[in-house]
Amino acid sequence: MQTKLSPYAIITALLTLWLSLAPVTGAAADMALQQVLAGDQRTPEYTARDIYRHPQETLEFMGLRPDLTVIEILPGEGWYTEVLAPYLRDGGKLIAAGYGPDHPMERMRDYHAQYMEKLDASPDVYDKVERAVLWPAPFIGSVADGSVDMVLDFRNIHNFIRWDNITEDVFRAYYRVLKPGGILGVEEHRAKPGAIASEVANTGYVPVAYVIELAQKVGFRLEGQSEINANPKDTKDYPGGVWTLLPRLRTGDEDPEKYRVIGESDRMTLKFVK
Repeated sequence: MQTKLSPYAIITALLTLWLSLAPVTGAAADMALQQVLAGDQRTPEYTARDIYRHPQETLEFMGLRPDLTVIEILPGEGWYTEVLAPYLRDGGKLIAAGYGPDHPMERMRDYHAQYMEKLDASPDVYDKVERAVLWPAPFIGSVADGSVDMVLDFRNIHNFIRWDNITEDVFRAYYRVLKPGGILGVEEHRAKPGAIASEVANTGYVPVAYVIELAQKVGFRLEGQSEINANPKDTKDYPGGVWTLLPRLRTGDEDPEKYRVIGESDRMTLKFVK
């Protein structure tokens, strides 16, 4: 009797084979990522948002390979974790750095608890994910200096500004944990040119110049910028901020359809090197 393998099991087998045969770079790494993105470990509602978030192109731009040690900063509900965990499971390492169970904001504690439950519920996918906390200082304190190949920060900087004003300290922690030549990948809601970070952070948007200046101040070099996640339909002038758009659609009494057709926000996609 033949045993039918799940798509996820096939993906794991393929990744193991590729890693055993040769360094996973170029076309092989791209194909491995394609297989993971098509896997049944992903939540269908998350997969439907690939048209807005472009995970294949974004992660390839960042330089992700399945043999790297990667920190995902504040993974939230695990949208990118569903991709990163299986991709890095056999040849690399994923470290998920959440706010932790002791953050003063109940919402952040709830996010942390739900995320932990997600990891625990699927050990076949997430058993090798290492768990760290971003908060409190010293930020990502459990991660050793110079031990990480890549730090990925997806849409968190606006919260660092508006909640805790810890952006520079957090970026210094990113720099500390990365190896020389290590990569910091940033994706963030992009404010209008000339905007002031402290004035627009409550809308969810952040100026590109602010992020670049911040990263350079702590020692990073800007390696590249991409328009992968640009959205010219986003006018960035909504009463409810970026959360008026998908996936939140916090529109109050207004018809959400006009915001649905905009899609998700206009986003910067930046790559820095230590």
